[in-house]
Amino acid sequence: MTALTLYNFNTPNGVKIHLALEEMGLDYETKPIDISQDEQFAPDFLKISPNNKIPALVDSQGPDGKPIALFESGAILLYLAEKTGKFLPSADTPSGARARYECLKWLFWQMGGFGPMLGQAHHFIVYAPEPIPYGIERYSKEAQRLYGVLDKRLGEAKFVGGDEYSIADMAIWPWARFPERQQVDSAGLKNFQRWFAEIAARPATTRAQEVLAAACE
Repeated sequence: MTALTLYNFNTPNGVKIHLALEEMGLDYETKPIDISQDEQFAPDFLKISPNNKIPALVDSQGPDGKPIALFESGAILLYLAEKTGKFLPSADTPSGARARYECLKWLFWQMGGFGPMLGQAHHFIVYAPEPIPYGIERYSKEAQRLYGVLDKRLGEAKFVGGDEYSIADMAIWPWARFPERQQVDSAGLKNFQRWFAEIAARPATTRAQEVLAAACE
């Protein structure tokens, strides 16, 4: 029996968790939640994810041996990293603790800024019923600034958390796949381009996107 069940849809936040599951080599089942059909408001799903958002994860073998349900993609990434001991430095030593918090601050940077601001840019540019120049300018400029922050960080380290690929990279990468959708010119962001291409070439990245796309067909 598969212990992990992922309730998901093909969005940047959805891709994050597939990246982690594939990289960590975990066996899991995917159950699509079609947000275009408002399936996230179904009573059974709300029992798992009370904020009616995907992704959500149920582990039938939680930390105490009992089922646990998690929502919020950052929390799920942290849970999986701690469950497997992979892609998040251990705090057992002072140097490990420093590396761990370096990773976590960039994970929270994505959750609190990079994802939400890019999402707002995409909304005003693509989905707003009519063009709202103020909204487009505000959020596209903020998106460009955030890409610059990311590029600067990647000029200091191979990955956002440091020398090793981590859940922070998994959180950020799916949001950075289509900068043009936020009217961001990434051509001059060489550190970002190097990082993005390296993660895109990982076999687990390919599998993650293929599995999610197939599940949501």
